[in-house]
Amino acid sequence: MSPGRRWPLAACLAAAAITVSACGGTGGPGAGTAGTAASAASAGTTRTAQESPRRAPAPSPPPAPRAGDVPLPVARGAGSKPQTMARPRAGGRAFRAMVTDLWLAVRTGRPSLGRMAFFPAGAYKQVKAIADPAADWKARLWDDFAADVRAAHRLLGRHARTARLVKVLVAAGEAAWIDPGACFNSIGYWHVANSRVVYRVGGQERSFGIASLISWRGDWYVVHFGGVVRPAAGMVDAPAAGPGTVGPQGGC
Repeated sequence: MSPGRRWPLAACLAAAAITVSACGGTGGPGAGTAGTAASAASAGTTRTAQESPRRAPAPSPPPAPRAGDVPLPVARGAGSKPQTMARPRAGGRAFRAMVTDLWLAVRTGRPSLGRMAFFPAGAYKQVKAIADPAADWKARLWDDFAADVRAAHRLLGRHARTARLVKVLVAAGEAAWIDPGACFNSIGYWHVANSRVVYRVGGQERSFGIASLISWRGDWYVVHFGGVVRPAAGMVDAPAAGPGTVGPQGGC
């Protein structure tokens, strides 16, 4: 969770998967490139003797929420309680709620719907041994997450609202306990890198990554979505046809 650092990666050996249903349908996926920004480019202004300057249209706002677009609580009040060493697993009610909320945010293009899937601000304030962890959570972690959610929404294409979540792959068996003192931390947590969100759109199975999950009291939360190192705002992690590859592991 340290800004601006790339951590060494080791091979991932195992992955756990769950299946979570979302809203079914068909659509066409957008194009994407691993580790690149997915923000939309705007056309330049041109002028000739016969025509007025042309401006690129403003980005369309995300569609309004519809009935059923309701996030699920992962663990109520988690950020106000002390950390434990309970090892999280890629299954169970809390995990299903986390991935359901993350997918809901991506499908609708509304980061706020994924708030409960994101590492709690209260927990982050307990973890980080830095001057102002609350400000760092808001200005760096959450703002990056919000930009990445919007980028992933654009990746789904014009039929994003009918894309269907198939499964989320997490190398839970390869998770590492990060001791206090590492990465400017005052307390420890479990960490797993490079998980995969697998979805179906337009009759095709596709996927993208979750750069980093960490634990609080035995539950997984997203802490870095599109990437840890940030060459651009709004990133999609390793989009691919098919489920892609989980791992490798590393980082904190």
